[in-house]
Amino acid sequence: MLDSLITSIYDTQIVSSLSLAQFGAAMGAAVLLGLIIALTYMRGTRYTKSFVVTLALLPAIISVIIIMVNGSVGTGVAVAGAFSLVRFRSVPGTAKEICMIFLAMATGLITGMGYLALAAIFTLAMCLIFMLYGKLDFGAKRNADRYKTIKVVVPEDLDYTGVFEDVFREYTSLCELVQVKTTNMGSMFKLTYDITLKDPSKEKEMIDKIRCRNGNLEINVSRQGTTPSEL
Repeated sequence: MLDSLITSIYDTQIVSSLSLAQFGAAMGAAVLLGLIIALTYMRGTRYTKSFVVTLALLPAIISVIIIMVNGSVGTGVAVAGAFSLVRFRSVPGTAKEICMIFLAMATGLITGMGYLALAAIFTLAMCLIFMLYGKLDFGAKRNADRYKTIKVVVPEDLDYTGVFEDVFREYTSLCELVQVKTTNMGSMFKLTYDITLKDPSKEKEMIDKIRCRNGNLEINVSRQGTTPSEL
C-alpha cells in the first residue's frame, strides 16, 4: 500500500517517451493541487487576483518543466539559471507569500516526477497545517499592545540624548532608540523608539510627560511591525 504511494507513473526514472495519458495525469493533478493551495491561501488572507492565479498555475508550470528536463543535466542547469533571473524581477513579498510559492513549487516538482499520490498527500497535509497554525494564531506576540513604536519630534536646540530617559524608565521595561532623522528643513529631529510598556493603560500618561519635554510637538505611537528585512 505504502509502496504504491511512492511509485512514479512513469516506467523509468528518466523519461525518454511520454504518453498523452501520463502527461494529462501529471498536468491534471498539478492544476488541481495548485487550486487547493490557492484556496488555502485565500482563506482569511488579504490577497490579489494576480497572486492567487499565480499560485494556482505554478505547480503545473513547474511540473511541465521537470518533465521536459528529466534526464538532461545541461538543460536542468539552464532552467535553474533562468529561474534565478526571476528573483530580480519580483517585488518583495511577505513571509506567508514566499512560503506558499515554495509549497506550489514543491508540489510541481513532485507531480513532474510522476509521484501524484505523494504530491496529493504532501499538499493536503501542508495546507491543513497552514490553516491549523493560522487558526491557533501560532507565532503571534502575546500582549501585543505592550509593544509600541513611538516617534517624537524635538527642536534642533534640544539635546535629545537621554532627555526622555527617566520617562521611559518609569513607563517601559525596554526602550531602544532605533532611528534619528532630521525634518522640517533640518530645524527639528524625529526620534523613533521601540518600547515595551509596563502597563498599556498608562500610555496617555507617558505621552503627556513627553509632550512637556518636546515643547508639545508631534508624537506618534503605533504598534510595532516587522520590516521586510526581518522576515
